[in-house]
Amino acid sequence: MPKSKRPLVVLTRKLPDSVEVRMRELFDTRLNADDMPMSRADLVEAIKTADVLVPTVTDRIDAALLGKAGEQFKLIANFGNGVDNIDVANAVERGLTVTNTPNVLTEDTADMTMALILAVPRRLVEGATVLTGDQKWTGWSPTWMLGHRISGKRLGIVGMGRIGQAVARRARAFGLQIHYHNRRRVPAKIEQELAATYWDSLDQMLARMDIISIHCPHTPATYHLLSARRLKLLRPNATIVNTARGEIIDENALVRLLIDGNIAGAGLDVFEHEPAVSPKLVRLARAGKVVLLPHLASATIEGRIDMGERVIVNIKSFLDGHKPPDRVLPSML
Repeated sequence: MPKSKRPLVVLTRKLPDSVEVRMRELFDTRLNADDMPMSRADLVEAIKTADVLVPTVTDRIDAALLGKAGEQFKLIANFGNGVDNIDVANAVERGLTVTNTPNVLTEDTADMTMALILAVPRRLVEGATVLTGDQKWTGWSPTWMLGHRISGKRLGIVGMGRIGQAVARRARAFGLQIHYHNRRRVPAKIEQELAATYWDSLDQMLARMDIISIHCPHTPATYHLLSARRLKLLRPNATIVNTARGEIIDENALVRLLIDGNIAGAGLDVFEHEPAVSPKLVRLARAGKVVLLPHLASATIEGRIDMGERVIVNIKSFLDGHKPPDRVLPSML
């Protein structure tokens, strides 16, 4: 491109003000001031004209869309850690570069996971609703609104990457016993630090845990990793927490088990058909069986700004002719 022309960067959603200001200083930036998800037609127009697209988890960047890209389109700088919304293999085949924003969401997501691990057995949402609902609170009672302590319970972490390890560190401070299943066993030093027990068999771990927490990425291999068969392995007093991706759990099977009382509860920040939430899950939440959050695990001001800054670094590195620090390749997924 001519040296005098600034590259066109299209943002599919509104980003923090400080991030947008910096992007407009550096690039010819097209904002989404209304923050409404782009339609398919909008995305097609974007990659026909832009040099760089900055999508989020809500944008489906598949092979059919990539086939519409203009010759000038070279970089997909994802605003997010997961890239399951992007056909990375197809993008790379077309000579496109894909980047993400790793590491910046670890602590925020681990914090929210721990909040859900506490909220479900201690019935926090139910208790809060008593004070804001129509029914009058009659005062403290020795046997009213009893939950379960988490100290001494067994936590099974599915996916022991950065977030899984951050959750384990927090959980240890609450007296939980740490167990995990991962594609690869983590180094012995980390196991010792976390006092973590490795399970090669996911099935065997699921059958023995009090709490299950999901922290693996969504890939074709992890779609419905917690299938109906595997969910049935959970003990009736077990709870399950998911702050990763909704597609990892067979949501219909989970709902059936919750309704039948074969699982004690669930804390869900993500959903299989997001942003749609199963009406059955909503009813279970109203009945105190589950705690539902609208994808809030990474929703901190600090985290969103950090994500935006990583996006900027990746774009600038790429445009300056350098390898972006957060490049994603198919072999990494």
